[in-house]
Amino acid sequence: MKSIEIDDDLYAFIAGETKHIGESASDILRRLLMPQFNPEQTAETQPGQRPAEPAAGKPATAQKATVTAAANKAAAQKTATSSRATGGQKSAPAASRGRKTVNRGEILKRATPEALKEYTKRVDLFLFMLAQLHELHPESFKQVEQIKGKNRVYFATSKEALLNTGSSTNPKQIPGSEYWVVTNNNTAKKVAMLEQVLQLLGYDQATCESLMNRFA
Repeated sequence: MKSIEIDDDLYAFIAGETKHIGESASDILRRLLMPQFNPEQTAETQPGQRPAEPAAGKPATAQKATVTAAANKAAAQKTATSSRATGGQKSAPAASRGRKTVNRGEILKRATPEALKEYTKRVDLFLFMLAQLHELHPESFKQVEQIKGKNRVYFATSKEALLNTGSSTNPKQIPGSEYWVVTNNNTAKKVAMLEQVLQLLGYDQATCESLMNRFA
């Protein structure tokens, strides 16, 4: 197996095409670039039926990027809305329940729409938000290590700890901290992770909602 380096925006696009947990980057690229080897796509195309062609005047790759961006944004908004509707009880770890709320003013001052506009890549915006929360709560930020998936750790104090949970985690260090975070997930998952961090740190639902709307 060979390794290649790609830009963050390309990595985010590939991660956004994930169809199921555990699907590797190679599987995603094979499905997108080599459809003749994709059993799912072959099954969907009936004998004698021609695949739909992209609209005239607009390249297929451009259509793909547009549809993916729209889908990611819609999924992010749906995740935030669903989590708010259930009071965050399903997404937040049990340790966050009954926690005393913190002053919301400082984080809202730092994460203004104007400040967030400077970040054109979702991964950079994600890291900025986490860095601000760490700076405001350096002691209690360690609670983010409670946020875990079924077979994956999302936060750790070393890059190696995240790499050990999967080959496609793409860990990045949270600026100004000793913490690392998995970044190979789509926008919807990043929204869910941020909301869990906010709840663990003691922010009320109104603050979570305001910040999630700015991020999504």
